[in-house]
Amino acid sequence: MAGFGLLKRLVAGGERRHSEPRVRAPVATRVLVVDDSATIRAVLGKMLGQDGYEVIKAADGESALELARSGQPHLVFLDIVLPGMSGFEVLRTLRREPATQPIPIVMISGNVQATEQFYVQRYGADDFMKKPFGRAEVFERIRQLVLAGRLPTRAPVEQALPPAGMSQAEWDAIPDIAMPDEAPAAHGLPADPDQPAPPASA
Repeated sequence: MAGFGLLKRLVAGGERRHSEPRVRAPVATRVLVVDDSATIRAVLGKMLGQDGYEVIKAADGESALELARSGQPHLVFLDIVLPGMSGFEVLRTLRREPATQPIPIVMISGNVQATEQFYVQRYGADDFMKKPFGRAEVFERIRQLVLAGRLPTRAPVEQALPPAGMSQAEWDAIPDIAMPDEAPAAHGLPADPDQPAPPASA
């Protein structure tokens, strides 16, 4: 019975999460992705770019520090294992410098060990993400940073207004799913004035 109760709580929690409005950082939030893997940089960069974030990338610790100082990112995803300077060294340096100290930092690694998590906490990272990771995990990290006040929240999208010459009722009658072309009258939709009238049937 206890196991069934736990399952119910997990399902209920999932339903609440899906019903909650999505929490995101503002469009054009600048994110620095630091990883020696070109694949990780490309995949993480694509995920973030598709959600409206501006992405800058570095393949090693030295480049990461230069971009953090000059690019002024709002968030850093930082791999622990890097060629030359390690991610921990980059983290310590960013936390020591006044200009970069406030930047939220999420450490990423394919090797999750208690010692690594200890150092992440000790040197002031905001979160940790294990490789491989999916889109949901990436945006959950951002969500948690927004909820914690480490990143601003994205303003809700304003409702689109109907174009000039169209009433709100006509605008609302347009379906949200694109269907094959049919005569507008068949759906009670206003005729498109830019389209020629269909030929009369014989």
